[in-house]
Amino acid sequence: MLLTSGKLNAYLADVDKQAEKRFERLVEQMKQSQGITEQLKTENTLEWVQRMNNIQACAREIVNKEIIFG
Repeated sequence: MLLTSGKLNAYLADVDKQAEKRFERLVEQMKQSQGITEQLKTENTLEWVQRMNNIQACAREIVNKEIIFG
């Protein structure tokens, strides 16, 4: 229906924008709650990368469940 009415691209752009904003907020909240700082990045880059990858994977899963597939 969205495709035939010409509104599909606008709808998808809106969903993408919502998902991106939610993802960024979640990552920031998780970083703060887990104490991940720039100091950790400087002192132990490998641990910082591991923890950030975990946070981003969790945030992606939440966004997919809430916005993309919800």
